[in-house]
Amino acid sequence: MDSIIDLQKKLVPELVHVMKERYSLLKSVESLQPIGRRSLAENTNLTERHVRSEIDLLHAQGLVEITTKGMFITKEGKVVLEQLAAMIGEISGLHVLEKRIKEILSVDSVIVVPGDSDQRTSIKTEMGKATVSYLRKKLTSTNTIAVTGGSTIAAVADAMTPLTKDKQVLFVPARGGIGEKVENQASRIVSEMARKTDGDYRMLYVPDPISDSTYETIMKEPHIVEALEVIKSSNIVLHGVGDALKMAERRRSSDEVMQLLKKKNAVGEAFGYYFDEFGNVIYKVKTVGIQLQDIDDKKQVITVAGGSSKAKAIVSYFKQAKSNILITDQGAAEEILRG
Repeated sequence: MDSIIDLQKKLVPELVHVMKERYSLLKSVESLQPIGRRSLAENTNLTERHVRSEIDLLHAQGLVEITTKGMFITKEGKVVLEQLAAMIGEISGLHVLEKRIKEILSVDSVIVVPGDSDQRTSIKTEMGKATVSYLRKKLTSTNTIAVTGGSTIAAVADAMTPLTKDKQVLFVPARGGIGEKVENQASRIVSEMARKTDGDYRMLYVPDPISDSTYETIMKEPHIVEALEVIKSSNIVLHGVGDALKMAERRRSSDEVMQLLKKKNAVGEAFGYYFDEFGNVIYKVKTVGIQLQDIDDKKQVITVAGGSSKAKAIVSYFKQAKSNILITDQGAAEEILRG
């Protein structure tokens, strides 16, 4: 395939550009359907006139259905997307990116999806689909999956589909609920994942962060102790990585904490731990749930984080070497390479 792609780039470079653009349009329709031409133009940064002409062609080929509610991708369109995925990866240099990021972060595996989720929120949907595909391959006969919150992990929940029927799956929140939108909280996400996969779930009704006195009281509650035993015994952990200062703001951290994070040059956050660019833990909030020391070789740890603005945060987390795979986007991967 490499030789064919190289020939295409040399002989008909415009063909490669057109193929990538139409592939991107199809992916956007699939992710955002039903969607109108104007909204599609806004999401793809193309002119409405150009989108109209491209959609007319895709419709004529039977890849897109146009209705009064908006555009939908057809079954044939989905088949084309699946068949083109590997080729687009080669054309975009994604496989090369994956290999280089894997070496830089010293991680077992890396999956990079096209685009930058900082520029197009629909790219989070693509990361979500890639995560579900990977997760399906890693399931054993009985699974407990601990899940954190955040908009990226919420996109994974949105992409969930029924899993293999002979697999038992229990979804549990990896931590309490941060003061954020309900749809991005771990407890809501695990319930959605369970609903879409016909699995089971457990809740953890604990705020994040909490004071020392509240923490000591909560940790004596029998139902909390029982829930934590289940959470910490999980065989799969699915989590995101946050920008340190943004996460601190979401947690409504005190001025003292904010000043400390700035002084220590905090760049990343995961599981309530804040890291500097070298991966050193510079601050830890009181949270009920999975701690870094709970993550061992027995767990399959899936990290999902993208957007060029998250590059430093991703690198700082992987200095801890606590994950088996990174699922990210092109924007973050290229920014990591730029260092």
